[in-house]
Amino acid sequence: LEGIKTALDTGALRGVAVTASGYTSASAVSYYQAVDEVESWARARRKGQPASLNVQHLLASAALPILFPAERIGNEYFGDGGMRMVAPLSPAIHLGADKILVVGTRDEKPDAPPQSPTQYPSAGEIGGYLMDTIFMDTLNADLARMRRINKTLALVPEEKRQQTGMKHIESLVIKPSRDLRHVTRAHVHEIPRSVQILLRTLGGWGRDWRMASYLLFESAYCGELIDLGYADGMRAEADIIRFLKF
Repeated sequence: LEGIKTALDTGALRGVAVTASGYTSASAVSYYQAVDEVESWARARRKGQPASLNVQHLLASAALPILFPAERIGNEYFGDGGMRMVAPLSPAIHLGADKILVVGTRDEKPDAPPQSPTQYPSAGEIGGYLMDTIFMDTLNADLARMRRINKTLALVPEEKRQQTGMKHIESLVIKPSRDLRHVTRAHVHEIPRSVQILLRTLGGWGRDWRMASYLLFESAYCGELIDLGYADGMRAEADIIRFLKF
């Protein structure tokens, strides 16, 4: 974090943004440290605010509701930025990006429909479903919106396109090659016993590992996720080099 200013001054970096959700304002605030020409922005339930980024911003951005304590920034307490971030690509676009490399956390393959009647969903399954909805679905929706805008702009003459205030933005998305719930299943025994009891009580143990995946922070599990990310990145090496034009 101490190196951000130096990187900005030397031109090695244009800007960095960290998003957190305000529990009082019910808005997603993207705190950013960037070059002078970047202006703050305000949209429905989300805004960009200049700041000298520090550890508090990072803790607030990662504070999953209920699981981790809220972090106070200024006069307000904040939690995980994904809760209110309906447009996760927005901060990068406002900072001036014309290319966005997206690293997702959900594999491409959708769940197969059940072949026989399923049991009524437990509180743990519903909780995991809600967490998925809050933290994952908005990214796909925002990517689809950006691609639609790109297609629309391609139909607009160049001289009129500049009047819209919009620009074509390229994107490259890298997603896990495995369902992370399968990775979770292999490591659930590492979850502290107290959390295991909570999951069993809520019915989030054994049937669906969505909720467990949000409660698992043990080193072996995180290490396997890092290894999977590295392997998937290397598989996409040619695409990444082409995209970044190295």
